[in-house]
Amino acid sequence: QLKLVDSGGGLVQPGGSLRLSCTTRGFTLQYYAMGWFRQAPGKDREGVAYISSDHGSTYYADSVKGRFTISRDNAKNTVYLQMNSLKPEDTGVYYCAASNGWGLVITGSEYDYWGQGTQVTVSS
Repeated sequence: QLKLVDSGGGLVQPGGSLRLSCTTRGFTLQYYAMGWFRQAPGKDREGVAYISSDHGSTYYADSVKGRFTISRDNAKNTVYLQMNSLKPEDTGVYYCAASNGWGLVITGSEYDYWGQGTQVTVSS
């Protein structure tokens, strides 16, 4: 059974860092485009970072560019989101997702499988 397990969230002060992990089970990660999304209370879900299935190309939302880094380790079936210089507006539930689409997939509706989410709270 295909499954994604998100972890690594927590409470951090503004300016701090967190690394989220998404461990995948039941499929071969290298054939899937991956993305990280987040949803703040009362707001729509937004995509923050994406990584392609082939050459590891990446794409970031403007709000996180230069602060977040998405990466993948296909041998470990894991995708990471390194988050630095965190701001209160980064607070939300973060979800990883996998897409059957080839290459870089930056549209949320094209993602087929989702993790359960991990809470990130940035507050002093």
